[in-house]
Formats: sequence, C-alpha cells, structure tokens
Amino acid sequence: MSSTKWISRLVAVSASVALVAPVIGSAQSVNDILNAEKRRTRLAQESQQRIDSVVDETRKKADQYKRLLKEIEGLEIYNTLLQRQIDGQALKAEELQASIEQVEVINRQIVPSMTRMIEGLEQFVELDVPFLLEERRNRVANLDDLMARPDVNVAEKFRKVTEAYQIENDYGRTIESYSGTLEIEGQERKVDFLRVGRVALMYQTQDGALSGVWDQQARRWESADAYKNQIKQGLKIASKQIAPELLLLPVAAPEAG
Repeated sequence: MSSTKWISRLVAVSASVALVAPVIGSAQSVNDILNAEKRRTRLAQESQQRIDSVVDETRKKADQYKRLLKEIEGLEIYNTLLQRQIDGQALKAEELQASIEQVEVINRQIVPSMTRMIEGLEQFVELDVPFLLEERRNRVANLDDLMARPDVNVAEKFRKVTEAYQIENDYGRTIESYSGTLEIEGQERKVDFLRVGRVALMYQTQDGALSGVWDQQARRWESADAYKNQIKQGLKIASKQIAPELLLLPVAAPEAG
C-alpha cells in the first residue's frame, strides 16, 4: 500500500511539472515579444527623432537659402545703384580734369596779368597824392611777396590783388583824417592830415600854427594858413567830432582833358 501511494505522488508531481512547463515557456515568449516591441518602439522613436532633425535642418537650410536669395537680390540692386554712382563720378572726374586743364591755361594767362596789375598799382601809388604813403607802399610790397609764394593758390592771389585795387578805389569816395610827421622848413613836425577823396590833401600842425595843402601838379606842399580854420573844421568832421557841413577848402582846379 505504501508503494502504491508513493507511485501516485510521483505521478502527481510529474503531472504538475508537465502543466507548469508550458506556462513558463509561454511567459518567456511574451517577454520576448514585449522586449522586441519595446525595441521597435525605441527604434521608431529614434528614427522619428532623426527624421524630425533632418526636417528641421532642411527647413533651416530652406530659410537660409531664401535669406541668401533676398540678400543676393538686394546686393544686385545695390550694385546697380553703385555702378550708376561710379559712372556719374567717372563723368564728373572727366569734367573736373577738363576744368583743371582749363584752369592751368587760365593760370598761365592770369599770373602775368596780375604781375602787370601790381606794377601798375605801384606806379599809381608813387604818382598819386601822397596820403598814407607808407601803408600803401607796404600793401604793394606784400602783393609782390604773395606772388612769389608757392603755398598760395592763384585764386587767393587774384583776390588779394583785386582787394588792393578796391581799397585804392574807395579812397576816392571818402574823407579821412590821420596823424603823422612831416618835414616843414627843414624840421620834423607832428601834424594832422586831412584827405578829401583824391582832390585835396591838407595838413595842420597839432598846435594849429601852420597849415598846408599838397599841390599835385607841382608835387610839393604849399602854405594854406589862410584856410587854417576851415582845415581845423574839416579835421573835426573827418574824425566825426562834429556834423558834416559845407567848407571852403583849397582844392586844385580841374585840368582840361
């Protein structure tokens, strides 16, 4: 009886083992399937990430390409405008070169003319009524020095020459008084000069004792003591000490033309 029971138990264990074995094999297959599915999912995700990355990179490249096309279009427009400017500047350069060549011709012509103008002005000052003689001589000497300076352009030289002529021209339309020294009867005396345009140049000693007038025809000073009061009034008018008024002054009679 004991033998039979033992055999029965062995049969029961064998049956249990037989039942458990398929279950274990099935569980391993499920795990393999799940693991394989996970791998496929992971691989799919990785593939999708790579695809997304490629799409983003492609989109960036496309955007960059569009920007480059716009930049190229802008550069083409800019180059067109720049070329127009270059063409315009080249035309101006040609015109400027022609002007420079013309200026050189004018310079060669005007420099001798200015030299003659200065020489004429120097002669005029020496032959004119001798008012402000030192100042006027210095002005002419400065023009001579200016013409020899290489650092001064021709336009500035011409301006200075014409300015000197204008100053000389203005003397003929103004009345002026100024102080200076004059040799009278072999003695240096301080005097006040009265200039009325270019028609009359007079003096009066500062003590009022002596008066004189320049005789342009004789090129010498003549006594004008008979007009000392009028000359004194003229000095006051010229220095704006009193209002202008009519004066009887010694003026040389005009010569026949």
